[in-house]
Amino acid sequence: MSYSRFFLTVIQRDLLLAWQQRGDLLVGLVFFVLVASLFPLAVGPEPQLLARIGPGVLWVAAILANLLALPRLFHADWQDGTLEQLLLAPAPASMMVAGKLIAHWLTTGVPLTLIAPLLGIQYGLEADALWMLMATLLLGTPTLSALGSIGAALTLGVRQGEMLLALLALPLYAPVLIFGSSAVAAVSGGLSGYAELSLLAAILCGSLFLAPWLAAMAVRLAVE
Repeated sequence: MSYSRFFLTVIQRDLLLAWQQRGDLLVGLVFFVLVASLFPLAVGPEPQLLARIGPGVLWVAAILANLLALPRLFHADWQDGTLEQLLLAPAPASMMVAGKLIAHWLTTGVPLTLIAPLLGIQYGLEADALWMLMATLLLGTPTLSALGSIGAALTLGVRQGEMLLALLALPLYAPVLIFGSSAVAAVSGGLSGYAELSLLAAILCGSLFLAPWLAAMAVRLAVE
């Protein structure tokens, strides 16, 4: 089997498993909607206040929803022995991890990106800010999956791993949160958010390059 075929097979397999367990996907999506919808009820209907806190609230909700889905990245395959079999395949372990990352982003990050503008409307965000919100999430959510995979691999098989995963992943998410919410806030204030968007793109490139290798090393240690 060629490397590219193995890579596509991993993606296809994880997408099929995610579809069979789509209830787990809906949990993260519903969590995102509920968290983003509760803030306007708590702070009141002040339009200027909602527009100011909206980008940050939506980004925090997206990060927490992504964090909720991270344990399923490797844990189920580790429990049933599939992960060990995938590591025995004649392909780099980093390619297997990269395939899982893409499948995780397609099932978690893409739905969050698509539904975020609808939630942004209740914060009074203008059309330009909503487009920027989608753009930042489109660049930021794969970064969250990539960085989170390192924490998911390091906590694989560890007791209370989900709590430890949150402690490891959240500090790594801080730059993505800052630049993502700042870009939307800048556009809402009549400025350009392309500088923050460029930084998000740079972080994405770096994380996609490094994360599969680091996560693959951690997965091997967990399996051995």
